[in-house]
Amino acid sequence: MNNVIFIDYHKCVGCGTCEMICSMVHEGICSSLLSRIRIVRDQVNGYNVPITCALCEKAPCINICPVKAINKDSGTGAITIQDSKCIGCRQCVQACPFGHMNFNFNKGVAFKCDLCEGDPQCVKFCWTNAINYIPVELAIGTKRFEVASRIVEYENA
Repeated sequence: MNNVIFIDYHKCVGCGTCEMICSMVHEGICSSLLSRIRIVRDQVNGYNVPITCALCEKAPCINICPVKAINKDSGTGAITIQDSKCIGCRQCVQACPFGHMNFNFNKGVAFKCDLCEGDPQCVKFCWTNAINYIPVELAIGTKRFEVASRIVEYENA
């Protein structure tokens, strides 16, 4: 996997554009309940955090699926679910440590971010640039820089 969805939580305004475009692309309707990316909104503390699949290297959802309906794409790194195999047991929903796995009650199957086959639409439509699809090395470097900046800022305070 070369690229990851990288979220800058400070830029998210909670508009829901990412949720709407995701559900429209995948389900043909605008519904945050059918989106593969979800925004956790805390109105009391004033923050919005988009949450999507972490693409775990040792994904618990893959390991726990009793019918092997969940697989990892070797090219994109996306973890995909085969609807035709999914029995709707929701073990993957319980196993995900990040709360990224979703369940479609109308279809009776689990669903999650599939990276839109390497072209994530949530990234294209995020007008604040809070969501990016970047090389993993750049994501790691960005995090390191943020930590280093906080350390220097703390020492200079």
